[in-house]
Amino acid sequence: MTLLSTAVVVRVPATSANLGPGFDSLGLALDVHDELIAMVTEDEGVLVEVDGEGADSIARDESHLVVQAMRVAFAALGEQPVGFVLRCRNVIPQGRGMGSSAAAIVGGLVLARGMVLDGETRLPDDALLALATSMEGHPDNVAAALYGGFTIAWGASGTEVGAVRCDVHADVVPVVLVPGDQVLTAKARTVLPEQVSHEDAAFNVSRAALLVHAISHAPEQLLIATDDRLHQSARAGVYPDTYALVLALREQGIPAVVSGSGPTVLALASPTTLATAIGQAPAGWIATRLAVAPHGAVVVPR
Repeated sequence: MTLLSTAVVVRVPATSANLGPGFDSLGLALDVHDELIAMVTEDEGVLVEVDGEGADSIARDESHLVVQAMRVAFAALGEQPVGFVLRCRNVIPQGRGMGSSAAAIVGGLVLARGMVLDGETRLPDDALLALATSMEGHPDNVAAALYGGFTIAWGASGTEVGAVRCDVHADVVPVVLVPGDQVLTAKARTVLPEQVSHEDAAFNVSRAALLVHAISHAPEQLLIATDDRLHQSARAGVYPDTYALVLALREQGIPAVVSGSGPTVLALASPTTLATAIGQAPAGWIATRLAVAPHGAVVVPR
């Protein structure tokens, strides 16, 4: 394994997962990016610097999630460097359902791969997706963070994993409405029911199938396509304000969903409903129009 002697820079996007009915399967890359910079050193160990989101609380040692991901990639490539320095410039809100952990995992994997001379040949995207899923546990966010655009992913840790990417219709305008409080993914998953009815399962299958068509070709169908019976109402007690906002937006005809495990709300607005969606942000929330990120994690030329 030949390691580059120069610094490598990776930009990795935020993501929104589930999109209503596509639990653990559908993802959307958003044009908000963390930036990771790393360089190998002759000094043993890891030096980590963090700016921006989480700078006051994130670990700066081997337990840092980006470092863990880099170690996984280096192991897959066959060798660990003696040492490296890592700088994280974090912009993606953490603990808000916008894929900060997926960005750290995918960003770290792509970063380590980019530090190896023939890394992309030795660790192609499909293998990298499998590694990311093994760390995250489900492929929805990591697929979107890796490929960009709208992604459909399948599989889970320990099973065959794959994903495909689709373009998003130009009239789909993502708006994120972000509260000040965090919700841990692990907590949000504990309240999910162990069983669902055939009726609810069939309901979600039909909506998820329609969503694949609607987001790419027929955005006028998005309100129906983003309906869900499997997870959002079950989690309403974890984020009551989030769920109330989703319902309020949908009552006005705006396709709105819980972003990932919350508490951020994602509205798939149109040019004509954009102002209404932004105007629904409760006091203390931040509403932001975002573009869809067409590309996933990339090594930035220097």
